[in-house]
Amino acid sequence: MGSNGTVTELQRNSTNWTVVVDEIVKMEKKIFPKHESLARSFDEELKKKNSGLLYIQIHGQVVGHVMYAWPTSLSASITKLAVKENYRGQGHGEALLEAAIKKCRTRTVLCITLHVDPLRTPAVNLYKKFGFQVDTLIQGFYSADRPAYERTFLK
Repeated sequence: MGSNGTVTELQRNSTNWTVVVDEIVKMEKKIFPKHESLARSFDEELKKKNSGLLYIQIHGQVVGHVMYAWPTSLSASITKLAVKENYRGQGHGEALLEAAIKKCRTRTVLCITLHVDPLRTPAVNLYKKFGFQVDTLIQGFYSADRPAYERTFLK
């Protein structure tokens, strides 16, 4: 991983909560189409007790984040993973995914799921590298003409 970026967990009572969330919201708006971005509901999503967020900051700037949740007592999900374009290919996505998997495993879950656009080849390859298997192709997941792979990682 490049220039001393370390994975940090965003704490709910953290003094930098607003700054980090604002940076992530900006990143969400830039990376994801409007209907896929959690920008509007990010703060509310993070206040849920069954979710968490990890991020990487370099030189005071958030360069990537991953959001995870435990929707049931037996499963976890990676709900969002993003790295700023100019920081991709440096291991940040890998570090975030690995840390999120470890966090998800702190509870007794049988599997971890996520969704990914089949056209996002780097993301598909990253998930494959970590052992996520394609369960199904969900037509119209992101929009009428954009499907998603549902991928599962078993403990």
